[in-house]
Amino acid sequence: MTAADYPALILKRGEDRRLRAGHLWVFSNEVDVARSPLTAMEAGSPVHVLDAGGKPVGTGYVNPSTLICARLLDRGGHALDRSLLVHRLNVALALRERLFDTPHYRLVYGESDGLPGLVIDRFGDVVVAQLGTAGMERMKDAIVDAVRKVLNPAALLFRNDGGARAIEGLPSYVEVAFGEVPERVIVDEGGLKFAVDVQHGQKTGWFFDQQDNRDRLRKLVPGLRVLDVFSYVGAWGIRAAGFGASEVTCVDASGPACEQIRDNARRNGFGDTVEAVCADAFEYLKQARAERRRWDVVILDPPAFVKRRKDFKEGALAYRRINEMAMQVLERDGLLVSASCSYHMGRDALLEAIQAGARHLDRQVQVLCQLQQSADHPVHAAIVETDYLKGYVCRVLPA
Repeated sequence: MTAADYPALILKRGEDRRLRAGHLWVFSNEVDVARSPLTAMEAGSPVHVLDAGGKPVGTGYVNPSTLICARLLDRGGHALDRSLLVHRLNVALALRERLFDTPHYRLVYGESDGLPGLVIDRFGDVVVAQLGTAGMERMKDAIVDAVRKVLNPAALLFRNDGGARAIEGLPSYVEVAFGEVPERVIVDEGGLKFAVDVQHGQKTGWFFDQQDNRDRLRKLVPGLRVLDVFSYVGAWGIRAAGFGASEVTCVDASGPACEQIRDNARRNGFGDTVEAVCADAFEYLKQARAERRRWDVVILDPPAFVKRRKDFKEGALAYRRINEMAMQVLERDGLLVSASCSYHMGRDALLEAIQAGARHLDRQVQVLCQLQQSADHPVHAAIVETDYLKGYVCRVLPA
């Protein structure tokens, strides 16, 4: 079957403009439902997207039950099959092999790599994939074949337990597609080794999106005391120890995460340098302030406080609070590394939250550099939604 054989999804007049400018999403109110019965189409099935005049726009898959009712995968008339997937994976792999010395990275970042709804992280010989849409779920077998063809890993794990799947009407599950997935896999970052749980940990078990930002600690932390808040398995804090920090305190609310911090610290020879504290971040900072404890560098890498647009006001207040509390335990000439993975919390809004906290404390903030997601999470120039991670390295001084 060729792309031309797929059912037609015909757009209303003028609704192809954004797609021809590079975007990959079709919204349900953009479809001419009189000419193409959207609700009769099966979730995940392939479609041939046409403009109002019948000219091809591209090939994609559909889900009539969601606001984003279709996503484009190809503009050249190719079928949605194993061959297309192999090509996309090879293109994605070529970039990562230029960027990284070891096979530890995000191999596929959805729309940015021409595969909307698919995420693939590579942990050496173990590959972890997430299928976030009905279209990708339907292509699951072809994805397995393409991964075997391009990477030939020892094991492939599906972490299909993300919240987006519920919106797509998909079940949540974790499944080994082939091979044996060990209880812990090893991530090599910056010459250090981290053991992570890809079957039960957060997301796929590791946050590759902050790797480039963690590399920046090289010049920021030597000889200094570092506090790593929302530490998860200790990536920021242990990297800081690797760059010569004199003392590192990692804080996370999860007991298992704290055990992994201790294990990873010992694994890299920093058992005496890195302390893991199991505590709520806000409560820990409150207590540390009461005890007049101070650090030279405080790192904040929290979970998304603004998951939906309607949560912005409450989430923005949480970002202000956590940044203000972090400044209260900073030395007078301290460094604050503050990040946000909330797409709806824009870069300017995050800086406003940092500045508002500083002014409330009568402190002055100097922005030394801006942070963004690592290069294995490339931003699609036409899709602002792919640009989600932002942050700042700030020097915090008395006013």
